[in-house]
Amino acid sequence: MRTRDRETRERVLRSAAQLFADRGFKKVTVREICRAARANVAAVNYHFGDKGGLYREVLQLAIDTMRATSAAARVAGTGQSADDRLRRYIHVSLCRVIGDANASWISRLINREIADPTPAFATLVARGVRPRIDDLSAIVADIIGCSPTDERVLRCVARIHAQCVLFVPHPAASRLRSKLQLRSENIDGVAEHIADFSLAGIRAIASRSD
Repeated sequence: MRTRDRETRERVLRSAAQLFADRGFKKVTVREICRAARANVAAVNYHFGDKGGLYREVLQLAIDTMRATSAAARVAGTGQSADDRLRRYIHVSLCRVIGDANASWISRLINREIADPTPAFATLVARGVRPRIDDLSAIVADIIGCSPTDERVLRCVARIHAQCVLFVPHPAASRLRSKLQLRSENIDGVAEHIADFSLAGIRAIASRSD
């Protein structure tokens, strides 16, 4: 593929990712995508076959990004205690948000799929979301000393993710939490706070009999 074609394909893919995340598959037109990408309207058919093919590529990009983040967190936690593995998981996840400011579209896309699922939703969950949930569940289960399928584990996992999602860049949310913006200079402190808060909560849950 020629350099110009590769650049056009990348612009179309990135523009489509943002638009699909903001408005969903059904409400975005090929013409709007190409206009945002500064590309000829035929670019979608040329590079992706049709709008459906483009959407599948966007989902694959989201899956690849999530899997790369999961892999980086596992590597960072290798040989560490369960507590430190949780700290590494949180830190890597937040660093990825800072490292790729445009990656916030992934969270929005997942929310769109939850609200209005397409046929590709099952693939997104199975290949992108579930591996991250499984990794975090294994860490929390080690801390509690129970099976990863224990209901307490899933509850803790949901709350840890909720804290991290708070810091994902979002135009509307940023107006409500202007003092909580995640920046490179405060990422260590934010990650440490989430980890400390989560570990205290997990231990409190573990100490209960139910």
